[in-house]
Amino acid sequence: MVSGSHRADSTRTFVVANRPHRHCGTKSHGRAANPAHNARQQGRDNDSHYDGNNFGDAPGILPALGDLRFRALLGAEGWGLLPAAIRQRFSNRLADRATAIYRGHLTAVRISPLGHLLANILRLFGAPLPLSTDRDVPSVVTVTEDVRHGGQVWTRLYANRQGFPQVIHSAKRFAGPTGLEEYLGFGLSMALALEPRPDALLFHSAGYVWRLGRFDLRLPRWLEPGQLLVEHRDCTDQHGPGAFIFALTLHHPWFGELVHQAGIYREAA
Repeated sequence: MVSGSHRADSTRTFVVANRPHRHCGTKSHGRAANPAHNARQQGRDNDSHYDGNNFGDAPGILPALGDLRFRALLGAEGWGLLPAAIRQRFSNRLADRATAIYRGHLTAVRISPLGHLLANILRLFGAPLPLSTDRDVPSVVTVTEDVRHGGQVWTRLYANRQGFPQVIHSAKRFAGPTGLEEYLGFGLSMALALEPRPDALLFHSAGYVWRLGRFDLRLPRWLEPGQLLVEHRDCTDQHGPGAFIFALTLHHPWFGELVHQAGIYREAA
């Protein structure tokens, strides 16, 4: 089980846009490279040239079609810090209508009263937060390629003991100030900063933007719903080959933990 205590603090170093990305194979010419551009370029140009041994992959574990976009954002050192199984999942190119399917169940759900209120308000933006506290219920996560924007569409289904399952849609796009953002719908997006760990890949929220036509409105800190942490954590030792924890924690600086949800998943055969 993943604790909600894994949240961002000022002592950690994240991967952000103003850090030079020399690993992407582009010369800086006196200025930092754009991580979103480099990630997209890696994904387009290197599908047929990928050699897993050159990028820190364990022997015999190679991405299906060599998607290098997450590797480009993390750099060789950060990428090599991740477990081989996580590198494999985030290296799969989901082209030609391919879909990655992960099946599992929820192991922990906590929603505070204020978290419930926020989750219901955000129904206006597609309900990106869990609405039910049911545990030990089935869950399915699917990932497909976002052809239009060059990113990935994530669909998360959570069963409920009463009523229909909740389905949450979002899209990861290789854009924005950190090189990666989560688009939630209705113009609302969230910049993400990556943090590699020896057992996990962490996604930290790094600002929220509401797009209204041609205008981008950055939400002020006091109006943000809190610091969001998404964990993709390897748990092979505890739960067997291929198992990983997918967890979400929303922590507000004034009101503490609002939402925590965790589940154990494996890729469907």
